Amino acid sequence: MQAGVELITRVSVWLVPAFLLGIPLIGAAKGLKVYDLFIEGASEGLLVAARLVPYLIAIFIAVSLLRESGALALASRVLGPVAGAMGINPDLIGLALLRPISGSGSLAMLAGILQAHGPDSFVGRLACTMQGSSDTTLYILAVYFGSVGVTRTRHALLVGLAADIAGFAGAVVACRLLFG
Repeated sequence: MQAGVELITRVSVWLVPAFLLGIPLIGAAKGLKVYDLFIEGASEGLLVAARLVPYLIAIFIAVSLLRESGALALASRVLGPVAGAMGINPDLIGLALLRPISGSGSLAMLAGILQAHGPDSFVGRLACTMQGSSDTTLYILAVYFGSVGVTRTRHALLVGLAADIAGFAGAVVACRLLFG
């Protein structure tokens, strides 16, 4: 067992450098102008990044407004009794509301939940499972659709939020079955 771990460690140390050296060498062997292609790709990457900046600024402002205005706290207070009646800790409502909007904000909220309840508690395990079973839907829509210039997203927002809700519900069911 120890020999296998040692082998993996040795291979992984050399894998990234081999990859970084191997691709340019293969390209050069095929007669490609590797440096020119790299510069062309980097230029295209900068153009994509420049197109994304307005979308990123918009989503960061929206997240800040939701947090600073108290809208998330209000929604948590309103939905808390419903969650409590279903046997879900009301602290998790804020996480469920913030996760589709902000990855860093929901991660900070998760840290607070883990500090308050402990990582091995049912609430801590459920919070971690909720964090891992959903994604930052609004951020993804802003970045991905913004990068290719899509302005009509049709049903993408509803489908993304439905997937988040399904992820949260699945997290609750899975944690009740596994840790309940």
